[in-house]
Amino acid sequence: MRKFVGERAKRLIASNTIASVVKFNHHYTPSSPNYCSNRSQLRRLPTSLYSLISSYSIMASSGPTPPVTVESLNPKVLKCEYAVRGEIVSIAQKLQQDLQANPGSHPFEEILYCNIGNPQHLGQKPITFFREVLALCDHPALLDKKETMGLFSADSIKRASLILDQIPGRATGAYSHSQGIKGLRDTIAAGIEARDGFPADPNDIFLTDGASPGVHMMMQLLIRSENDGILCPIPQYPLYSASIALHGGTLVRYYLDEATGWGLEVSELKKQLEAAKQKGITVRALVAINPGNPTGQVLAEDNQRQIVEFCKKEGLVLLADEVYQENIYAPDKKFHSFKKICRSMGYGDKDIPLVSFQSVSKGYHGECGKRGGYMEVTGFSPEVREQFYKVASVNLCSNISGQILASLVMSPPKVGDESYDAYMVERDGILKSLARRAKTLEDAFNSLEGVSCNRAEGAMYLFPNIRLPNKAIKAAEEAKKAADAYYAIRLLNATGVVVVPGSGFGQVSGSWHFRCTILPQEDKIPAVVSRLTDFHKKFMDEFRD
Repeated sequence: MRKFVGERAKRLIASNTIASVVKFNHHYTPSSPNYCSNRSQLRRLPTSLYSLISSYSIMASSGPTPPVTVESLNPKVLKCEYAVRGEIVSIAQKLQQDLQANPGSHPFEEILYCNIGNPQHLGQKPITFFREVLALCDHPALLDKKETMGLFSADSIKRASLILDQIPGRATGAYSHSQGIKGLRDTIAAGIEARDGFPADPNDIFLTDGASPGVHMMMQLLIRSENDGILCPIPQYPLYSASIALHGGTLVRYYLDEATGWGLEVSELKKQLEAAKQKGITVRALVAINPGNPTGQVLAEDNQRQIVEFCKKEGLVLLADEVYQENIYAPDKKFHSFKKICRSMGYGDKDIPLVSFQSVSKGYHGECGKRGGYMEVTGFSPEVREQFYKVASVNLCSNISGQILASLVMSPPKVGDESYDAYMVERDGILKSLARRAKTLEDAFNSLEGVSCNRAEGAMYLFPNIRLPNKAIKAAEEAKKAADAYYAIRLLNATGVVVVPGSGFGQVSGSWHFRCTILPQEDKIPAVVSRLTDFHKKFMDEFRD
Protein backbone atom coordinates (compact mmCIF):
# COMPACT_ATOMS: atom_id res chain seq x y z
CA MET A 1 0.00 0.00 0.00
CA ARG A 2 2.84 2.35 0.96
CA LYS A 3 4.55 1.60 -2.36
CA PHE A 4 1.33 2.30 -4.28
CA VAL A 5 0.85 5.69 -2.52
CA GLY A 6 4.50 6.59 -3.21
CA GLU A 7 4.21 5.79 -6.88
CA ARG A 8 0.97 7.75 -7.16
CA ALA A 9 2.56 10.75 -5.46
CA LYS A 10 5.45 10.64 -7.91
CA ARG A 11 3.04 10.65 -10.83
CA LEU A 12 1.06 13.60 -9.39
CA ILE A 13 4.25 15.60 -8.87
CA ALA A 14 5.38 14.70 -12.39
CA SER A 15 2.02 15.70 -13.86
CA ASN A 16 2.07 19.09 -12.09
CA THR A 17 5.70 19.65 -13.10
CA ILE A 18 4.92 18.75 -16.71
CA ALA A 19 1.98 21.14 -16.73
CA SER A 20 4.30 23.91 -15.53
CA VAL A 21 6.93 22.98 -18.11
CA VAL A 22 4.42 22.94 -20.94
CA LYS A 23 2.92 26.27 -19.81
CA PHE A 24 6.37 27.80 -19.39
CA ASN A 25 7.67 26.62 -22.74
CA HIS A 26 4.54 27.88 -24.46
CA HIS A 27 6.01 31.39 -24.00
CA TYR A 28 9.62 30.58 -24.83
CA THR A 29 11.19 29.05 -27.93
CA PRO A 30 13.70 26.21 -27.68
CA SER A 31 16.46 28.71 -28.51
CA SER A 32 15.55 30.89 -25.54
CA PRO A 33 17.95 30.84 -22.54
CA ASN A 34 14.96 30.51 -20.24
CA TYR A 35 13.92 27.36 -22.13
CA CYS A 36 17.36 25.84 -21.69
CA SER A 37 17.46 26.87 -18.06
CA ASN A 38 14.12 25.20 -17.53
CA ARG A 39 15.46 21.96 -19.04
CA SER A 40 18.56 22.04 -16.87
CA GLN A 41 16.40 22.55 -13.78
CA LEU A 42 14.47 19.41 -14.71
CA ARG A 43 17.73 17.45 -14.95
CA ARG A 44 18.37 18.21 -11.28
CA LEU A 45 15.36 16.08 -10.36
CA PRO A 46 15.87 12.44 -9.30
CA THR A 47 16.66 10.21 -12.29
CA SER A 48 13.46 8.16 -12.02
CA LEU A 49 11.31 11.29 -11.88
CA TYR A 50 13.19 12.97 -14.74
CA SER A 51 12.70 9.83 -16.91
CA LEU A 52 8.99 9.80 -16.10
CA ILE A 53 8.63 13.50 -16.98
CA SER A 54 10.61 12.98 -20.21
CA SER A 55 8.33 10.13 -21.28
CA TYR A 56 5.27 12.25 -20.55
CA SER A 57 6.79 15.15 -22.51
CA ILE A 58 7.41 12.93 -25.53
CA MET A 59 3.82 11.67 -25.41
CA ALA A 60 2.54 15.25 -25.07
CA SER A 61 4.64 16.48 -28.00
CA SER A 62 3.96 13.58 -30.37
CA GLY A 63 0.28 13.14 -29.62
CA PRO A 64 -1.55 9.96 -28.67
CA THR A 65 -0.10 6.63 -29.85
CA PRO A 66 -2.14 5.13 -32.73
CA PRO A 67 -4.18 2.10 -31.63
CA VAL A 68 -2.41 -0.02 -34.24
CA THR A 69 1.26 0.27 -35.20
CA VAL A 70 3.53 -2.10 -37.11
CA GLU A 71 5.17 -3.02 -33.81
CA SER A 72 1.81 -3.97 -32.27
CA LEU A 73 0.78 -6.28 -35.12
CA ASN A 74 0.87 -10.06 -34.83
CA PRO A 75 4.60 -10.95 -35.01
CA LYS A 76 3.71 -14.00 -37.11
CA VAL A 77 2.43 -11.66 -39.81
CA LEU A 78 5.61 -9.57 -39.65
CA LYS A 79 7.71 -12.73 -40.00
CA CYS A 80 5.75 -13.84 -43.08
CA GLU A 81 7.20 -13.03 -46.53
CA TYR A 82 5.87 -13.68 -50.04
CA ALA A 83 8.49 -12.84 -52.68
CA VAL A 84 6.29 -13.46 -55.73
CA ARG A 85 4.37 -10.24 -55.01
CA GLY A 86 7.07 -8.37 -53.16
CA GLU A 87 9.31 -5.36 -53.84
CA ILE A 88 10.00 -6.25 -57.48
CA VAL A 89 6.32 -6.20 -58.39
CA SER A 90 5.80 -2.89 -56.59
CA ILE A 91 8.59 -1.35 -58.67
CA ALA A 92 7.10 -2.86 -61.85
CA GLN A 93 3.69 -1.40 -61.11
CA LYS A 94 5.21 2.04 -60.54
CA LEU A 95 7.07 1.78 -63.85
CA GLN A 96 3.87 0.75 -65.60
CA GLN A 97 2.08 3.81 -64.20
CA ASP A 98 4.94 6.00 -65.42
CA LEU A 99 4.70 4.53 -68.92
CA GLN A 100 0.97 5.11 -69.02
CA ALA A 101 1.25 8.70 -67.79
CA ASN A 102 4.43 9.56 -69.72
CA PRO A 103 5.02 7.31 -72.76
CA GLY A 104 8.70 7.14 -73.60
CA SER A 105 9.79 7.92 -70.04
CA HIS A 106 11.75 4.64 -69.83
CA PRO A 107 14.00 2.73 -72.25
CA PHE A 108 11.20 0.20 -72.93
CA GLU A 109 7.59 0.48 -74.04
CA GLU A 110 5.96 -2.19 -71.87
CA ILE A 111 6.46 -4.28 -68.75
CA LEU A 112 6.99 -7.97 -69.48
CA TYR A 113 5.75 -9.88 -66.44
CA CYS A 114 7.69 -13.11 -65.96
CA ASN A 115 7.23 -13.20 -62.20
CA ILE A 116 4.00 -15.08 -61.50
CA GLY A 117 1.97 -18.01 -62.84
CA ASN A 118 -0.97 -15.93 -64.06
CA PRO A 119 -1.58 -17.13 -67.65
CA GLN A 120 -4.66 -15.17 -68.66
CA HIS A 121 -3.16 -11.90 -67.44
CA LEU A 122 -0.47 -12.48 -70.07
CA GLY A 123 -2.89 -13.21 -72.91
CA GLN A 124 -3.77 -16.91 -72.64
CA LYS A 125 -7.37 -17.54 -73.74
CA PRO A 126 -9.75 -19.55 -71.54
CA ILE A 127 -11.03 -22.94 -72.66
CA THR A 128 -14.28 -22.34 -74.54
CA PHE A 129 -16.18 -25.33 -73.13
CA PHE A 130 -15.38 -24.33 -69.56
CA ARG A 131 -16.58 -20.77 -70.05
CA GLU A 132 -19.75 -21.83 -71.88
CA VAL A 133 -20.75 -24.08 -68.99
CA LEU A 134 -19.96 -21.36 -66.45
CA ALA A 135 -22.01 -18.78 -68.34
CA LEU A 136 -25.04 -21.05 -68.52
CA CYS A 137 -24.77 -21.97 -64.84
CA ASP A 138 -24.49 -18.33 -63.78
CA HIS A 139 -27.45 -17.30 -65.98
CA PRO A 140 -29.77 -20.33 -66.18
CA ALA A 141 -32.43 -18.31 -68.00
CA LEU A 142 -30.31 -18.74 -71.14
CA LEU A 143 -31.22 -22.42 -71.17
CA ASP A 144 -34.83 -21.48 -71.91
CA LYS A 145 -33.99 -19.28 -74.91
CA LYS A 146 -34.12 -20.73 -78.42
CA GLU A 147 -31.06 -18.69 -79.47
CA THR A 148 -28.91 -20.60 -77.00
CA MET A 149 -28.69 -23.69 -79.20
CA GLY A 150 -26.99 -21.59 -81.87
CA LEU A 151 -24.56 -19.92 -79.49
CA PHE A 152 -23.52 -22.78 -77.19
CA SER A 153 -22.43 -26.35 -77.91
CA ALA A 154 -24.91 -29.12 -77.14
CA ASP A 155 -22.61 -30.76 -74.59
CA SER A 156 -22.03 -27.48 -72.71
CA ILE A 157 -25.82 -27.03 -72.48
CA LYS A 158 -26.21 -30.59 -71.25
CA ARG A 159 -23.38 -30.26 -68.71
CA ALA A 160 -24.72 -26.97 -67.36
CA SER A 161 -28.19 -28.45 -66.92
CA LEU A 162 -26.71 -31.42 -65.07
CA ILE A 163 -24.65 -29.20 -62.78
CA LEU A 164 -27.59 -26.91 -62.01
CA ASP A 165 -29.65 -29.95 -61.01
CA GLN A 166 -26.90 -30.77 -58.47
CA ILE A 167 -26.93 -27.30 -56.90
CA PRO A 168 -29.60 -26.73 -54.24
CA GLY A 169 -31.93 -24.07 -55.58
CA ARG A 170 -30.12 -24.17 -58.94
CA ALA A 171 -28.40 -20.96 -57.81
CA THR A 172 -24.65 -20.31 -58.10
CA GLY A 173 -25.08 -17.36 -55.75
CA ALA A 174 -26.05 -19.56 -52.80
CA TYR A 175 -23.84 -21.18 -50.18
CA SER A 176 -23.05 -24.85 -50.67
CA HIS A 177 -22.04 -27.70 -48.39
CA SER A 178 -18.79 -26.73 -46.65
CA GLN A 179 -16.85 -29.44 -48.50
CA GLY A 180 -18.39 -28.37 -51.78
CA ILE A 181 -21.42 -29.43 -53.84
CA LYS A 182 -21.82 -33.20 -53.55
CA GLY A 183 -22.51 -33.79 -57.27
CA LEU A 184 -19.35 -31.88 -58.22
CA ARG A 185 -17.32 -33.88 -55.70
CA ASP A 186 -18.73 -37.04 -57.30
CA THR A 187 -17.47 -35.83 -60.68
CA ILE A 188 -14.02 -34.96 -59.30
CA ALA A 189 -13.72 -38.34 -57.56
CA ALA A 190 -14.59 -40.09 -60.82
CA GLY A 191 -11.89 -38.02 -62.58
CA ILE A 192 -9.29 -38.97 -59.97
CA GLU A 193 -10.25 -42.64 -60.33
CA ALA A 194 -9.92 -42.43 -64.12
CA ARG A 195 -6.50 -40.75 -63.79
CA ASP A 196 -5.03 -43.13 -61.20
CA GLY A 197 -6.81 -46.42 -61.76
CA PHE A 198 -7.72 -46.64 -58.07
CA PRO A 199 -11.02 -45.80 -56.30
CA ALA A 200 -11.67 -42.28 -55.01
CA ASP A 201 -14.31 -41.27 -52.46
CA PRO A 202 -16.16 -37.94 -52.94
CA ASN A 203 -16.28 -37.63 -49.13
CA ASP A 204 -12.48 -37.30 -49.22
CA ILE A 205 -12.75 -34.18 -51.40
CA PHE A 206 -12.70 -30.65 -49.94
CA LEU A 207 -13.34 -28.00 -52.59
CA THR A 208 -11.29 -24.85 -51.96
CA ASP A 209 -10.70 -21.36 -53.41
CA GLY A 210 -7.58 -22.50 -55.26
CA ALA A 211 -4.97 -24.74 -53.67
CA SER A 212 -3.68 -22.07 -51.24
CA PRO A 213 -6.59 -22.22 -48.72
CA GLY A 214 -6.14 -25.99 -48.55
CA VAL A 215 -2.46 -25.52 -47.69
CA HIS A 216 -3.35 -22.95 -45.02
CA MET A 217 -5.98 -25.30 -43.59
CA MET A 218 -3.45 -28.09 -43.24
CA MET A 219 -0.92 -25.82 -41.53
CA GLN A 220 -3.63 -24.60 -39.18
CA LEU A 221 -4.54 -28.18 -38.30
CA LEU A 222 -1.00 -29.55 -37.94
CA ILE A 223 0.97 -26.74 -36.32
CA ARG A 224 0.50 -26.39 -32.57
CA SER A 225 3.52 -24.21 -31.75
CA GLU A 226 6.96 -23.19 -33.00
CA ASN A 227 8.14 -26.61 -31.87
CA ASP A 228 6.22 -28.19 -34.76
CA GLY A 229 8.03 -28.28 -38.09
CA ILE A 230 7.14 -28.92 -41.73
CA LEU A 231 9.72 -30.36 -44.13
CA CYS A 232 9.74 -28.25 -47.31
CA PRO A 233 11.89 -28.39 -50.42
CA ILE A 234 14.41 -25.63 -51.03
CA PRO A 235 13.91 -23.92 -53.41
CA GLN A 236 10.18 -23.83 -52.56
CA TYR A 237 7.04 -21.95 -53.49
CA PRO A 238 6.85 -19.16 -50.84
CA LEU A 239 3.25 -20.09 -49.98
CA TYR A 240 4.68 -22.81 -47.75
CA SER A 241 7.20 -20.75 -45.79
CA ALA A 242 4.61 -17.95 -45.48
CA SER A 243 1.81 -20.20 -44.22
CA ILE A 244 4.13 -21.96 -41.77
CA ALA A 245 5.18 -18.56 -40.39
CA LEU A 246 1.58 -17.32 -40.17
CA HIS A 247 0.54 -20.36 -38.18
CA GLY A 248 3.53 -20.19 -35.86
CA GLY A 249 5.45 -23.28 -36.96
CA THR A 250 9.04 -23.93 -38.03
CA LEU A 251 10.18 -24.36 -41.62
CA VAL A 252 12.45 -27.40 -41.84
CA ARG A 253 14.38 -27.11 -45.09
CA TYR A 254 15.51 -29.98 -47.27
CA TYR A 255 17.62 -29.05 -50.28
CA LEU A 256 17.00 -30.23 -53.82
CA ASP A 257 20.13 -31.18 -55.76
CA GLU A 258 20.60 -28.74 -58.63
CA ALA A 259 23.45 -30.79 -60.09
CA THR A 260 21.10 -33.73 -60.73
CA GLY A 261 18.26 -31.69 -62.20
CA TRP A 262 16.82 -30.65 -58.81
CA GLY A 263 16.73 -34.22 -57.54
CA LEU A 264 15.16 -35.11 -54.21
CA GLU A 265 17.46 -37.38 -52.20
CA VAL A 266 16.01 -39.37 -49.30
CA SER A 267 19.39 -39.14 -47.55
CA GLU A 268 18.86 -35.36 -47.44
CA LEU A 269 15.40 -35.86 -45.93
CA LYS A 270 16.85 -38.06 -43.20
CA LYS A 271 19.64 -35.60 -42.49
CA GLN A 272 17.30 -32.63 -42.08
CA LEU A 273 14.78 -34.62 -40.04
CA GLU A 274 17.47 -35.68 -37.56
CA ALA A 275 18.83 -32.14 -37.36
CA ALA A 276 15.34 -30.85 -36.55
CA LYS A 277 14.86 -33.47 -33.85
CA GLN A 278 18.17 -32.42 -32.26
CA LYS A 279 16.74 -28.89 -31.98
CA GLY A 280 13.59 -30.16 -30.26
CA ILE A 281 11.42 -29.78 -33.35
CA THR A 282 8.63 -32.29 -33.93
CA VAL A 283 8.30 -32.66 -37.71
CA ARG A 284 4.65 -33.20 -38.60
CA ALA A 285 4.60 -33.34 -42.40
CA LEU A 286 6.62 -33.35 -45.61
CA VAL A 287 5.77 -31.13 -48.60
CA ALA A 288 6.50 -32.53 -52.07
CA ILE A 289 5.87 -30.25 -55.07
CA ASN A 290 5.50 -32.27 -58.27
CA PRO A 291 6.05 -30.91 -60.89
CA GLY A 292 8.35 -28.52 -59.08
CA ASN A 293 7.88 -24.83 -58.41
CA PRO A 294 10.13 -22.92 -59.00
CA THR A 295 12.41 -25.64 -60.30
CA GLY A 296 10.27 -27.34 -62.97
CA GLN A 297 11.44 -30.91 -62.36
CA VAL A 298 9.11 -33.95 -62.58
CA LEU A 299 9.72 -36.63 -59.95
CA ALA A 300 10.55 -40.13 -61.15
CA GLU A 301 8.21 -42.91 -60.01
CA ASP A 302 10.98 -44.68 -58.05
CA ASN A 303 11.82 -41.45 -56.27
CA GLN A 304 8.17 -41.01 -55.30
CA ARG A 305 8.11 -44.51 -53.84
CA GLN A 306 11.14 -43.63 -51.69
CA ILE A 307 9.37 -40.51 -50.44
CA VAL A 308 6.25 -42.51 -49.54
CA GLU A 309 8.32 -45.08 -47.64
CA PHE A 310 10.14 -42.30 -45.79
CA CYS A 311 6.86 -40.69 -44.69
CA LYS A 312 5.43 -44.04 -43.69
CA LYS A 313 8.48 -44.96 -41.61
CA GLU A 314 8.75 -41.56 -39.91
CA GLY A 315 5.01 -41.10 -39.32
CA LEU A 316 4.74 -37.93 -41.43
CA VAL A 317 1.75 -36.50 -43.27
CA LEU A 318 2.56 -36.29 -46.99
CA LEU A 319 1.40 -32.97 -48.45
CA ALA A 320 1.45 -33.43 -52.24
CA ASP A 321 1.29 -30.19 -54.25
CA GLU A 322 0.20 -31.46 -57.68
CA VAL A 323 -1.24 -28.31 -59.24
CA TYR A 324 1.00 -28.57 -62.33
CA GLN A 325 0.06 -32.16 -63.16
CA GLU A 326 -1.08 -31.21 -66.68
CA ASN A 327 2.13 -29.25 -67.39
CA ILE A 328 4.56 -31.95 -68.54
CA TYR A 329 6.94 -31.02 -71.38
CA ALA A 330 9.75 -33.58 -71.29
CA PRO A 331 8.88 -36.58 -73.51
CA ASP A 332 10.66 -38.94 -71.13
CA LYS A 333 8.67 -37.78 -68.10
CA LYS A 334 5.16 -38.61 -66.90
CA PHE A 335 3.09 -37.36 -63.99
CA HIS A 336 2.10 -39.89 -61.33
CA SER A 337 0.00 -38.74 -58.38
CA PHE A 338 1.27 -39.65 -54.93
CA LYS A 339 -2.06 -41.31 -54.24
CA LYS A 340 -1.52 -43.62 -57.22
CA ILE A 341 2.00 -44.37 -55.95
CA CYS A 342 0.71 -45.16 -52.45
CA ARG A 343 -2.03 -47.50 -53.74
CA SER A 344 0.33 -49.24 -56.17
CA MET A 345 2.65 -49.94 -53.20
CA GLY A 346 -0.22 -51.65 -51.40
CA TYR A 347 -0.95 -48.86 -48.93
CA GLY A 348 -4.67 -48.38 -48.39
CA ASP A 349 -6.80 -45.52 -47.10
CA LYS A 350 -5.78 -46.10 -43.47
CA ASP A 351 -2.07 -46.75 -43.98
CA ILE A 352 -0.58 -43.34 -44.69
CA PRO A 353 -1.98 -39.80 -44.20
CA LEU A 354 -1.92 -38.07 -47.58
CA VAL A 355 -3.29 -34.70 -48.70
CA SER A 356 -3.20 -33.97 -52.44
CA PHE A 357 -3.75 -30.44 -53.80
CA GLN A 358 -5.11 -29.50 -57.23
CA SER A 359 -6.02 -26.09 -58.70
CA VAL A 360 -7.82 -24.62 -61.72
CA SER A 361 -5.22 -21.82 -61.80
CA LYS A 362 -2.47 -23.82 -63.49
CA GLY A 363 -2.39 -26.60 -66.08
CA TYR A 364 -3.61 -25.54 -69.52
CA HIS A 365 -6.69 -23.79 -68.13
CA GLY A 366 -5.03 -20.99 -66.15
CA GLU A 367 -8.23 -19.81 -64.45
CA CYS A 368 -6.41 -18.03 -61.59
CA GLY A 369 -9.09 -15.42 -60.94
CA LYS A 370 -11.88 -18.00 -60.61
CA ARG A 371 -10.22 -19.39 -57.47
CA GLY A 372 -11.07 -23.04 -57.76
CA GLY A 373 -9.35 -26.14 -56.48
CA TYR A 374 -9.59 -29.06 -54.11
CA MET A 375 -7.70 -31.20 -51.70
CA GLU A 376 -8.17 -34.96 -51.44
CA VAL A 377 -7.68 -36.13 -47.85
CA THR A 378 -6.98 -39.82 -47.09
CA GLY A 379 -5.45 -41.79 -44.23
CA PHE A 380 -6.97 -39.88 -41.30
CA SER A 381 -9.27 -41.17 -38.55
CA PRO A 382 -12.98 -40.17 -38.46
CA GLU A 383 -12.28 -38.06 -35.37
CA VAL A 384 -9.57 -36.10 -37.19
CA ARG A 385 -11.79 -35.77 -40.26
CA GLU A 386 -14.42 -34.10 -38.07
CA GLN A 387 -11.87 -31.40 -37.27
CA PHE A 388 -11.12 -30.95 -40.98
CA TYR A 389 -14.80 -30.39 -41.58
CA LYS A 390 -15.09 -27.99 -38.65
CA VAL A 391 -12.32 -25.77 -40.02
CA ALA A 392 -13.88 -25.88 -43.50
CA SER A 393 -17.24 -24.91 -41.98
CA VAL A 394 -15.78 -21.78 -40.41
CA ASN A 395 -15.22 -20.49 -43.95
CA LEU A 396 -18.76 -21.58 -44.97
CA CYS A 397 -17.80 -22.80 -48.47
CA SER A 398 -15.59 -22.07 -51.46
CA ASN A 399 -17.00 -20.02 -54.33
CA ILE A 400 -19.37 -21.89 -56.63
CA SER A 401 -17.81 -20.86 -59.96
CA GLY A 402 -14.50 -22.26 -58.75
CA GLN A 403 -16.21 -25.48 -57.65
CA ILE A 404 -17.80 -25.88 -61.09
CA LEU A 405 -14.47 -25.26 -62.82
CA ALA A 406 -12.71 -27.84 -60.62
CA SER A 407 -15.26 -30.44 -61.73
CA LEU A 408 -14.81 -29.45 -65.40
CA VAL A 409 -11.01 -29.69 -65.19
CA MET A 410 -11.33 -33.25 -63.85
CA SER A 411 -14.05 -34.13 -66.37
CA PRO A 412 -13.45 -32.29 -69.69
CA PRO A 413 -15.21 -33.15 -72.98
CA LYS A 414 -14.80 -36.73 -74.13
CA VAL A 415 -14.57 -38.39 -77.53
CA GLY A 416 -17.94 -38.05 -79.25
CA ASP A 417 -18.91 -34.82 -77.49
CA GLU A 418 -19.56 -31.87 -79.75
CA SER A 419 -16.90 -29.76 -78.01
CA TYR A 420 -14.23 -32.47 -77.96
CA ASP A 421 -12.29 -31.57 -81.10
CA ALA A 422 -12.24 -27.83 -80.36
CA TYR A 423 -11.28 -28.55 -76.74
CA MET A 424 -8.34 -30.73 -77.79
CA VAL A 425 -7.11 -28.08 -80.24
CA GLU A 426 -7.22 -25.44 -77.50
CA ARG A 427 -5.64 -27.63 -74.82
CA ASP A 428 -2.85 -29.08 -76.99
CA GLY A 429 -2.16 -25.70 -78.55
CA ILE A 430 -1.54 -24.16 -75.13
CA LEU A 431 0.60 -27.02 -73.82
CA LYS A 432 2.73 -27.31 -76.99
CA SER A 433 3.29 -23.56 -77.02
CA LEU A 434 4.35 -23.64 -73.36
CA ALA A 435 6.85 -26.40 -74.18
CA ARG A 436 8.33 -24.33 -77.02
CA ARG A 437 8.58 -21.25 -74.82
CA ALA A 438 10.30 -23.24 -72.07
CA LYS A 439 12.89 -24.59 -74.51
CA THR A 440 13.56 -21.15 -76.04
CA LEU A 441 14.13 -19.56 -72.64
CA GLU A 442 16.22 -22.49 -71.40
CA ASP A 443 18.54 -22.21 -74.42
CA ALA A 444 18.76 -18.43 -74.01
CA PHE A 445 19.71 -18.66 -70.33
CA ASN A 446 22.35 -21.30 -71.01
CA SER A 447 23.93 -19.03 -73.63
CA LEU A 448 24.57 -16.27 -71.09
CA GLU A 449 27.94 -15.80 -69.39
CA GLY A 450 27.95 -17.34 -65.91
CA VAL A 451 24.41 -18.72 -66.19
CA SER A 452 23.31 -22.36 -66.17
CA CYS A 453 19.73 -23.57 -66.34
CA ASN A 454 18.25 -27.04 -65.89
CA ARG A 455 15.57 -28.02 -68.38
CA ALA A 456 11.94 -27.34 -67.60
CA GLU A 457 10.45 -30.83 -67.44
CA GLY A 458 7.12 -29.42 -66.25
CA ALA A 459 5.28 -26.61 -64.43
CA MET A 460 5.55 -23.00 -65.70
CA TYR A 461 8.99 -21.81 -64.64
CA LEU A 462 12.74 -21.88 -65.17
CA PHE A 463 15.13 -21.29 -62.27
CA PRO A 464 18.55 -20.41 -63.74
CA ASN A 465 21.67 -20.27 -61.61
CA ILE A 466 23.60 -17.02 -62.04
CA ARG A 467 27.24 -16.72 -60.95
CA LEU A 468 27.64 -13.04 -60.17
CA PRO A 469 30.99 -11.19 -60.06
CA ASN A 470 32.33 -10.26 -56.63
CA LYS A 471 31.98 -6.57 -57.47
CA ALA A 472 28.26 -7.07 -58.14
CA ILE A 473 27.83 -8.92 -54.85
CA LYS A 474 29.65 -6.09 -53.02
CA ALA A 475 27.45 -3.49 -54.74
CA ALA A 476 24.37 -5.45 -53.63
CA GLU A 477 25.64 -5.52 -50.04
CA GLU A 478 26.16 -1.75 -50.11
CA ALA A 479 22.59 -1.37 -51.39
CA LYS A 480 21.45 -3.72 -48.59
CA LYS A 481 19.99 -6.19 -51.10
CA ALA A 482 20.48 -9.88 -51.77
CA ALA A 483 22.72 -10.17 -54.83
CA ASP A 484 20.03 -11.78 -57.01
CA ALA A 485 17.49 -9.17 -55.87
CA TYR A 486 19.95 -6.44 -56.87
CA TYR A 487 20.32 -8.09 -60.29
CA ALA A 488 16.55 -8.44 -60.72
CA ILE A 489 15.89 -4.79 -59.80
CA ARG A 490 18.58 -3.60 -62.20
CA LEU A 491 17.11 -5.85 -64.90
CA LEU A 492 13.62 -4.46 -64.33
CA ASN A 493 14.68 -0.81 -64.37
CA ALA A 494 16.73 -1.28 -67.53
CA THR A 495 14.45 -3.57 -69.55
CA GLY A 496 10.97 -3.80 -68.03
CA VAL A 497 11.38 -7.58 -67.60
CA VAL A 498 10.05 -8.79 -64.23
CA VAL A 499 11.60 -11.88 -62.63
CA VAL A 500 11.67 -13.03 -58.99
CA PRO A 501 15.00 -13.31 -57.13
CA GLY A 502 15.92 -16.83 -56.08
CA SER A 503 16.48 -15.59 -52.53
CA GLY A 504 12.68 -15.37 -52.24
CA PHE A 505 12.39 -19.14 -52.76
CA GLY A 506 15.40 -20.27 -50.76
CA GLN A 507 18.67 -21.57 -52.17
CA VAL A 508 22.00 -23.03 -51.13
CA SER A 509 24.03 -20.36 -49.36
CA GLY A 510 26.37 -18.58 -51.76
CA SER A 511 24.35 -19.43 -54.86
CA TRP A 512 22.11 -17.00 -56.75
CA HIS A 513 19.11 -17.61 -59.00
CA PHE A 514 15.98 -16.04 -60.38
CA ARG A 515 12.62 -17.52 -61.34
CA CYS A 516 11.26 -16.72 -64.79
CA THR A 517 7.86 -17.89 -65.97
CA ILE A 518 7.34 -19.25 -69.48
CA LEU A 519 3.93 -17.53 -69.67
CA PRO A 520 4.40 -14.40 -71.81
CA GLN A 521 2.72 -15.13 -75.14
CA GLU A 522 4.95 -16.78 -77.71
CA ASP A 523 5.35 -13.62 -79.78
CA LYS A 524 6.67 -11.83 -76.67
CA ILE A 525 9.37 -14.40 -75.86
CA PRO A 526 11.92 -12.99 -78.37
CA ALA A 527 11.63 -9.59 -76.63
CA VAL A 528 12.23 -11.22 -73.23
CA VAL A 529 15.30 -13.00 -74.60
CA SER A 530 16.79 -9.98 -76.39
CA ARG A 531 16.22 -7.56 -73.49
CA LEU A 532 17.62 -9.95 -70.92
CA THR A 533 20.62 -10.89 -73.10
CA ASP A 534 21.59 -7.26 -73.75
CA PHE A 535 21.19 -6.34 -70.09
CA HIS A 536 23.18 -9.33 -68.84
CA LYS A 537 26.15 -8.56 -71.08
CA LYS A 538 26.25 -4.93 -69.91
CA PHE A 539 25.81 -5.96 -66.26
CA MET A 540 28.67 -8.46 -66.39
CA ASP A 541 30.94 -5.94 -68.14
CA GLU A 542 30.11 -3.29 -65.54
CA PHE A 543 31.00 -5.52 -62.60
CA ARG A 544 33.67 -7.71 -64.15
CA ASP A 545 36.29 -8.64 -61.51
